[in-house]
Amino acid sequence: MYELKPFRKNELRNAMYYNPFQEMEEMERRFFRDPFALFDSNELTMFKTDISDQGEAYLLETDLPGFDKKDIKLDLNGDTLTISAERHSESEDKDKKHKYLRVERSYGAYSRSFDVSLIDTANIKAKYEDGVLKLTLPKKAKAEPEKKTLSIE
Repeated sequence: MYELKPFRKNELRNAMYYNPFQEMEEMERRFFRDPFALFDSNELTMFKTDISDQGEAYLLETDLPGFDKKDIKLDLNGDTLTISAERHSESEDKDKKHKYLRVERSYGAYSRSFDVSLIDTANIKAKYEDGVLKLTLPKKAKAEPEKKTLSIE
């Protein structure tokens, strides 16, 4: 059987006391447990890209550090160029001798697509060096408007 005891004054004050810093501390603990949980996962899986106009062509540079050239694919489907790359975990590839205490590097598949309707796709050149993929995208020659004389009926 439980014995009912009245609250003492200081116990009642502690029971009703709100500490806003306690919530902040809990949020901080969650952040350091899984820092990327706060971000949208799509943002993390997209690699950063710079595109500059070089006159006759565009230069597309994208950072893909830590990838092997064989793990990067360039696919052209109509007017869409898709760059995709896949990185495998070392723990998948090697025998599990290494006992990781923490793994922060991301593994998985990444891809990004670009409209290339204004590009001469037959002459795209690609180079991968020092973790940077560089694509030279030559512009299509501007078609001169066709001149015609129309007859009147």
